[in-house]
Amino acid sequence: MRMTRLPWISFGVLLLLATRHSVGGAPSGVHWPSFRGPQASGVAEGFKTPEHWTGFKWRTPIPGLGHSSPVIWGDRIFVTTAVSAKADEPLKLGLYGDIESVADNASQSWQVFCLNKKNGAILWKQTAHTGVPKSKRHPKSTHANSTPATDGWHVVCFFGAEGLFCYDVDGRLLWRKDFGMLDAGFFRVPGAQWGFGSSPVIHENRVLVQCDVQTNSFIAALDLEDGREIWRTPRQDVPTWTTPTVCVRPERAQVIANGYRHIGGYDLRTGQELWKLSNAGDIPVPTPVVADDLIFITSAHGRQSPIYAIRTDATGDITLRPGESTNAFIAWSVSRGGNYMQTPIVVGDHLYCGKDNGVVTCFTARIGRQQFSERLGPGGSGFTASPVAADGKIYFTSEAGTVFVLQAGPQFQVLSTQELGESCMATPAISEGALYFRTRSHVVAVAAAKP
Repeated sequence: MRMTRLPWISFGVLLLLATRHSVGGAPSGVHWPSFRGPQASGVAEGFKTPEHWTGFKWRTPIPGLGHSSPVIWGDRIFVTTAVSAKADEPLKLGLYGDIESVADNASQSWQVFCLNKKNGAILWKQTAHTGVPKSKRHPKSTHANSTPATDGWHVVCFFGAEGLFCYDVDGRLLWRKDFGMLDAGFFRVPGAQWGFGSSPVIHENRVLVQCDVQTNSFIAALDLEDGREIWRTPRQDVPTWTTPTVCVRPERAQVIANGYRHIGGYDLRTGQELWKLSNAGDIPVPTPVVADDLIFITSAHGRQSPIYAIRTDATGDITLRPGESTNAFIAWSVSRGGNYMQTPIVVGDHLYCGKDNGVVTCFTARIGRQQFSERLGPGGSGFTASPVAADGKIYFTSEAGTVFVLQAGPQFQVLSTQELGESCMATPAISEGALYFRTRSHVVAVAAAKP
């Protein structure tokens, strides 16, 4: 415990700190600390979750626009947003191919909210930055795309070119880091700026960030206490919108980054590159997913839409040669069929890949045998939010706000279809059996299933 901070620590912080230090014995399924929850798995265990619901446990308005997901520690929810000085901000949903940026120079206020998980009450709000954005956004994007991360003591929020901000759980700003201009856009048309999207990850005493931008891309580790840069490794890649994943195994700990020209693993302690893979889709968004001894990487844009199952002990350049689908470190792969927007999910023995058009494909995770490929709903709706799972159920959310509840397993079975009543682009969170959705203008809670 950090005794030097006790004079100003509130009771709420002390309570959360106690929770943090007992996390090893805490029930699984309570905390959802970063994008897609623990280790970006998207899976919460230990509690019953609902198959049907007729209303919300609570519904709290959040101003502005944001595709960042809610994160949870104990009884607190943290979420970010960007509030424009304009009265109305357009958000174009659906399946389309517009590459142009939104022509808007209005000032924005980047805000961080803390909510009470039990009733949705706003416990505090902080404004991280105010000003005209340094970079424009895509019509389907926002100026608050990156999901925060928390360890029960710190809350780290990334707003791209506007900076990285670290608060304590009571809203006190501890430090901020300015990385300068982080221009994330279409590398083939540099004037098409789309907005930064990679989320920070906290692992022990480090903050990990992946900044793939138009020039000088890099991956870095910062000290969680003061923002000091521990290491920075250049990446020879163009803009991506993927969040890194930490994989800790007895033989080594690594940070895994998706990419177009450079998929790779980096030593967690030093940032040294451990392995590298090229030939992916050219606008990568999905986050790497680790299950047992395999790393699942996917992307789907341009001429390439692969899925790779990579062994966690990979070393060196593991790029497949023409005509190959496996090698010493790639257990299996498919050249077509990967995800564009959604991060895949492994539940039990199966890998589920959801496309932006609503088609879900299920593979056996260890060998890549396809079990089914089916469409959710009648088609026509886009899917951006990544799936999450608990209690043998997988939740897919469309941009229109329709939640499809699937039975986990090798057969395609839709258990129910639920409506949020508002568009939804953000990946939901799960805690103690309840689901938390960040919709167009609210954070809403769906109560846990009754035992």
